Amino acid sequence: MWRDSSRNERFEQLVLPHLDAAFNLARWLTRSDTDAQDVVQEAYLRALRYFSSFHGEDARTWLLRIVRNTCYTWLRQHRNSELTSAFNEEVHSGITQEGTTPESLMLGKADRAMLLQALEQLPVEWRETLVLRELEGMPYREIAAVTDSPIGTVMSRLARARARLQEIVTNIADSSGAKEARHGM
Repeated sequence: MWRDSSRNERFEQLVLPHLDAAFNLARWLTRSDTDAQDVVQEAYLRALRYFSSFHGEDARTWLLRIVRNTCYTWLRQHRNSELTSAFNEEVHSGITQEGTTPESLMLGKADRAMLLQALEQLPVEWRETLVLRELEGMPYREIAAVTDSPIGTVMSRLARARARLQEIVTNIADSSGAKEARHGM
């Protein structure tokens, strides 16, 4: 009994602080707050069940690897086509930017919408790498551990994701500019 209590306390101390990162990754991969909550709950149960296999390495990396694997398992079971389909901006609208003027608020919303629209077009492997690096601030080595990929693959995916994201954003901006010109805006 004491041993379980000690294990649970250590689990709470090491793993629970990373709940936000776990949810963030799951949300970006599942494209749904509700599904992300389910996946994170399942991932935390798995993490607790296999906590004895945790040997003091980085708890965040260890947990995010479990979350990622749980997401992929969930996606294969519930939405296999989601592994290659587009990201739905309406489902994932949790990013906010604040501005000081109505104009800056409007531009911030337009930029966010453009970025989300671009992100939804990235393959899931590129999107997860981008989220782990840019939103979670993880170094390449940790991303490699989470995704079970060589560092070179992580760097390649990140470079390709950034290049493709820039290309998509440029195309969206060009398309929006052409529409505004046609409508006299």
